[in-house]
This record gives sequence, C-alpha cells and structure tokens, in this order.
Amino acid sequence: MSAQSSKAASLLYKCLAVFAAVRIDTLFVLLLAQLLAVRYILAPENTWLEHLSNANLLMLILAILLVVAAGYVINNFYDAEKDKINRPQKYLVGQGVPPAFQLFIYGVYNALALFFAFIVSARTLPFFGSYIFGIWLYSHVLKKTFWASNLFASLLAIIPFFALSLYFQNFSLLVLNHAAFLFLVILIRDLIKDLKNFRGDYVRKYSTTAVQFGLKATKWIITALIGLTYIPIYFLLTKERTLGAMHYYFEGSTLFLFMVLILLWLSQTQKMYLWLHNLLKLLIIAGVLSIILVRYPA
Repeated sequence: MSAQSSKAASLLYKCLAVFAAVRIDTLFVLLLAQLLAVRYILAPENTWLEHLSNANLLMLILAILLVVAAGYVINNFYDAEKDKINRPQKYLVGQGVPPAFQLFIYGVYNALALFFAFIVSARTLPFFGSYIFGIWLYSHVLKKTFWASNLFASLLAIIPFFALSLYFQNFSLLVLNHAAFLFLVILIRDLIKDLKNFRGDYVRKYSTTAVQFGLKATKWIITALIGLTYIPIYFLLTKERTLGAMHYYFEGSTLFLFMVLILLWLSQTQKMYLWLHNLLKLLIIAGVLSIILVRYPA
C-alpha cells in the first residue's frame, strides 16, 4: 500500500471512529422526536408541509443535532480512560483517533451549529453558546460530581425541546407535563447507568451518586424518582383532553415503570443494569413514536 493510500485509509478510519462516537441512532431518534413534537404538540395547527418548508425551523433543528453530536464527541474524549474499564470495545475503537482530531471535529460541529443558529436569528446565539458551554462543563467537570452530574445530564437532554418551545412560544401545561415525564425517565436511566458503570467510576474516582452513596441508596433514589413520574402521568391522563390515543402509552408506562422497579431491586450484575438501561431507552423511543397517536381519538 502506498503512503498516500495509507494516509487516506487512516483518515477514513478516524472519521468512521468519530462517526461511531456520535451515536447516529440516538441522533435519528432525537430528530424524529423533534419533528413529531413540533407537528403534534408544539404547533399542531400547522401541516407537515408547512413545517417541512419552514427553513428557519429546519436550520434550528439541524443546529440542535450538531450541538448534541459535538457533545457526544467531547464526552467520548473525556471518558476515554473510564471506557477502558466499562466499555473496552469502544475504547479500542477510540484509540485509533488522536485527541487533536477529536477536538477538531468537536469544533467543526459547534461552529456549524452556531452558523445555522445565526442564520435563523442572531438572538439564538446566546442560547446555543450556553448550551455548548453547558455540555462541555458537564463532560469536563460536572460528570465527576454526584450532586450535579445526573440532574445536569437530564436537563441537557430536554433542552432541545425547550428550544423548540421557545421558537413556537408554547409553554402550555401539556408541554410542561410531557417535559417533566421525559426529564424524570432520563434521570432514572442516567442513575441506572451509574449502577452499570460503578466499577469504572469507582476506579477513576468519579463521584457519581452510586460511588458516593452506594448501590442500595442509589436504588432507593431511583425508586423515589419512579414514584414521581406518576405525577405528570396523572395530570396527562386526567387533565388533558388533547392526548388522543397517546393516553394508552402513558397508561402502559405506569405498568412498565413498576416492572422496571421490580427488576431494579432484583439486579445485581452489570449485565442486568444494562438491560434496565436499555428498557428505559425503549420506553423513551416508544414515547417518541407514540406522539403520532395524538392525532387519533381515544
């Protein structure tokens, strides 16, 4: 193989490794969630054609996706040593990507996000600048601090929907209850991830909730949070007449979360915690897909 071909192959490998770190599947779910939320919850009075022909809306969504993608890159950059223990396969893939190249891609994604946000409106720049800084602060500092890590991560996860609510000036109780439910489920999933990653976090001296308080206390915290999810579910099922057939999703969620609670207290191994983490991811994806049910009568 020639030197030029070797360099091309090396560059391709680096790009693919960074591409893998970006989690395209998660970004696709986020894209779908934003589009469905816009069409059926935030601005249901507009048609699909009106939304998809709205250049400002599409650029805003693209800017959000780029910031989130950059967040995955910088998170992967700072988590390299921990992944050596918790996710050795991911670590081996990342080993072939120089830190400088990762930071370059991180910068490109954020620069493009700010560019598209600026085209929408210069007034969006403080918001996106704060969002970018918040993700960096979480990855570099707060992720190692138990009192802020999980709450901040969950808050960062729902900020894209807050941005769209700002765009459409929609802060109804329906939107707030949806956001509260999503925030709590993501927070529960993040705490279960702490249980799953306990060994690596303990070795790397990350002050996560599980490391700080122990596995049993973390399970009690998760139990309390699962109880709290029933508050927005109650308001969504009893106070909202605009849910349509989506109310079946929230009814099913009550049983699903109760099952998760039982499995949580039975779990003792990293593999079991991984299963719980994936079950909650499935609940979130099902919630995204069920948004379309709003258009159908119950």
